[in-house]
Amino acid sequence: MSGEASSEDGNGKANRVIRIGTRKSQLARIQTDSVAEKLKELYPEIHLEIIGMSTTGDKILDTALSKIGEKSLFTKELENALERNEVDLVVHSLKDLPTTLPPGFTIGAVLKRENPHDAVVLHPQHAGKTLDTLLKNSVIGTSSLRRAAQLKKRFPHLEFKDIRGNLNTRLKKLDEKEDFAAIILAAAGLKRMGWEDRISQVLGPEDCMYAIGQGALAVEVRARDTDLLEMVSVLHDPDTVLRCIAERAFLRQLEGGCSVPVAVHTEVKDAQLYLTGAVYSLDGSDSLKETMQTSVSADNKTPEEVDERVQRVGVTATKISGPAQDGAERLGTALANLLLSKGAKEILTVARQLNDAR
Repeated sequence: MSGEASSEDGNGKANRVIRIGTRKSQLARIQTDSVAEKLKELYPEIHLEIIGMSTTGDKILDTALSKIGEKSLFTKELENALERNEVDLVVHSLKDLPTTLPPGFTIGAVLKRENPHDAVVLHPQHAGKTLDTLLKNSVIGTSSLRRAAQLKKRFPHLEFKDIRGNLNTRLKKLDEKEDFAAIILAAAGLKRMGWEDRISQVLGPEDCMYAIGQGALAVEVRARDTDLLEMVSVLHDPDTVLRCIAERAFLRQLEGGCSVPVAVHTEVKDAQLYLTGAVYSLDGSDSLKETMQTSVSADNKTPEEVDERVQRVGVTATKISGPAQDGAERLGTALANLLLSKGAKEILTVARQLNDAR
């Protein structure tokens, strides 16, 4: 195992020490601990060491993410440690991972998705209200162009302003000042932090579709570490994998990232994968939205070997039907091409230019 440490127990038997890299924020630690616990349950003999690191995205707190223009804001330092064999696995929020990973890395596990929707957290003085019932010109905090574009269109009486920082910081900014009537956060993060009681409203797809990969955790490994890849592959959740492959293929084909408003909604139902995807202008006034579906039923009578060297939008999933994964990837690409044929490129180019000029 490349660079992997080992320790000896009282019987002189070598035990594997697997080092897991994570961001230092409380939420990142909670997410990483949950993955570590699952691995420990499955492989009681391994020793896990968790190593926290600060990333560029954690350090630059005075600029909107979409303005920084770096695709791997929350992942680069972690990947550098993976490359230098300082850690063996890295746990990420999947939505932070670019659709194309650096050579030599792969996503070895995508865990069962938490609620992927966005949530409204109100200032205590507005308890009991919704975005609909907040007063005209109430200020809503969000650092996401995707959320702002959709919500400006849906709730024209509200104003939207950037708010940065980790979950703890953003809640503090909301509660201790009167700058914001509410902030928009991912429901998954609030739930993992044990702050579900702060959720005033969960936004359904008719109000705000979510980000690519939102609510799912990913374990990134070195692609050459086949035994580690095998070990973490049992954490894959098949439906989440297929949904996220489709979402990531959609974003990759659009060449989107943090700096453009792109949103999705996916569902697996009766062996069909449904993907709704949309692009928006910054103020939400211009948008394109379409839905497509594909069959993802796996024929279990002929279990096939999936080539572990094959990555689909950065994901290696050897235990999930290859044809189903291919179908999910083709679905994402086809939906993006449909939107591009209707003018998505123009909408996103203008959004990017306006954002850069802000």
